[in-house]
Amino acid sequence: MMEERKRRKTRIEQHRCKRKQIIMKSFRYVIGFIIILILLYMVYGIYRESRIRIVTESGNGSEILSKLSSVENENFNEENQINDKNEHQGDFIPVTKQYNGYLVDCRLEIPKINLETSVLANYTKEGLKICASKYYGPNANEIGNYCIAGHNYQKENMFHHLIDLEIGDSVFLTDNKNGEIEYTIYDIYRVKPENVEPLSQETRGEKEITLITCVNYSKNRLVVKAIEKKI
Repeated sequence: MMEERKRRKTRIEQHRCKRKQIIMKSFRYVIGFIIILILLYMVYGIYRESRIRIVTESGNGSEILSKLSSVENENFNEENQINDKNEHQGDFIPVTKQYNGYLVDCRLEIPKINLETSVLANYTKEGLKICASKYYGPNANEIGNYCIAGHNYQKENMFHHLIDLEIGDSVFLTDNKNGEIEYTIYDIYRVKPENVEPLSQETRGEKEITLITCVNYSKNRLVVKAIEKKI
């Protein structure tokens, strides 16, 4: 009787050990799979960033501006153009004066990446954690280069998806003085943090927007340039 109990206990222990081994083995497979996915995601991210040219010398981009007419909206099909036009025609929605206790300067909308965010009037480290902020330039929707900075956090009102934009995509900026103005992206590139070329106010009398954010796999900054769309 005693021997039978011992054998039974031994079988139970062996069964528990096998089950534990199976669980641990499955756990290692899951962890390995997750690590592979993370590595693939990082490789893909590095690849996407590497496709965006990096600007190492200052310049005003006038040679690119001169080519704007040939690239404006070239990446939009006819259906997208009609939808954007219908969505943004008529009276504009007034811009809220405050957001989470911060003074708001204007509203930024980019249909391509489903981005709609307030733009804070004053650039501060704390405010930048809340949403995009005016970094430099004239008043919103006025002649000059209106520069907006934002973190690339994965939040609906942040700049995480700026990397998905293309030349020809539309950007809408609305303020309570000038209303809503549509801009067309004409250049996308990367710069080192110390490169202030994107802040240049040499716009040849045009209204421009510059969107600036970080990239994930280097210290460079992603810059998206847009100019007022001519009707």
